[in-house]
Amino acid sequence: MRPLRIALVHSFYSAPGGENEAPLDHAAALRRAGHEVRMVDVHTDELRRSPLYSMRCAVTVASGRGRSPVPELHAFAPDVVHVHNLFPNFGRAWAADWPGPLVTTLHNFRPLCAAATLYRDGAVCTRCPDGDRWAGLRSGCYRGSRVATLPLAWAGRHGPGADPLLRRADRVVVLSELSRTTYAAAGVDERRMALIPNFVPPVDGGPPAEPGERWVYVGKLTVEKGIRELLRHWPADEPLDVIGSGPLEDACRAVAPRSVVFHGVLGRAELRKRLPGYRGLVFPSRWYEGMPLVYIEALAAGLPVLAFEGSAAHVAVRAEGTGAVTCWDDPLPRVLREAGSRFPALRAHCRRVYEEAYSEEVWTSRMVRLYAELCGTSTEMEPA
Repeated sequence: MRPLRIALVHSFYSAPGGENEAPLDHAAALRRAGHEVRMVDVHTDELRRSPLYSMRCAVTVASGRGRSPVPELHAFAPDVVHVHNLFPNFGRAWAADWPGPLVTTLHNFRPLCAAATLYRDGAVCTRCPDGDRWAGLRSGCYRGSRVATLPLAWAGRHGPGADPLLRRADRVVVLSELSRTTYAAAGVDERRMALIPNFVPPVDGGPPAEPGERWVYVGKLTVEKGIRELLRHWPADEPLDVIGSGPLEDACRAVAPRSVVFHGVLGRAELRKRLPGYRGLVFPSRWYEGMPLVYIEALAAGLPVLAFEGSAAHVAVRAEGTGAVTCWDDPLPRVLREAGSRFPALRAHCRRVYEEAYSEEVWTSRMVRLYAELCGTSTEMEPA
């Protein structure tokens, strides 16, 4: 197989997170595997300085037309185009006429939900994909504003089957079984889906032999992440580190017991250095998620996960035996005691699951096989 020319298209959000990190990891992995990769990208932080930025984004989202990656794609002449995120800076209409192999990864639920989370009023909400296309607009689901939600509601008024990108894509990559079933129920052709979870690079040196005494939460401090509810129930005698920031930070600090320490946002290198020393990762997310990178980071560090029911992470923990699953009605002190006693014996297993399912080598093999299938080539690399 000759090296492939692969174009990755991505609109970077202003807030840090896994959806920004994953395309960069993917590009680096494909280059290390010998392929030529071009990132065709835009950055919200840079564009929003321009006058009328919000108005232009609204028109682009509502109409599907506006900024297009096509000129850069034609100049690069890729064998395959892989779209990660177009919202809010790229239009979508161009995808319908792209002549070559086209792949897209669904990192969230934006094609089904203006908020991209399928979460509202403290619970999972599927009213829009279930047929009430204007429910999100009535509720102002995007940023709590009907005005801000209107372009998204208009773009999605005919459902995901009318989305130019989803309709055109040769393969739709989903990150978890929960994501696959959710999109299939909403009408996306399951025969074109490919379940390929993200990966993270290995942790240097592997996990330590003995865990520490502290638990850790890593993520945004937002309603759908469940962090405020977690802190309300957190036992005063259990040490917990909260890593992340967000609009609920003041509310979280107000309800947290003294055993909780807030560290703010850490760089990825520093986070990866610290993770192996914790007792376990607590994952209280109340929305479906795609497949959160922090779950994979925990496994790479040999760190078991305590997941609350309701997300893709809880499904993975249960299926892969990488920790424990609980619900909000279970007494948290007892749950933590039982998990804390079991988790040390799970650390080596978590690392094995990472190596077998979420390593760079596994991801690269799966993705290149998909690309090669679409390009009609063998997956055997030609000798240099």
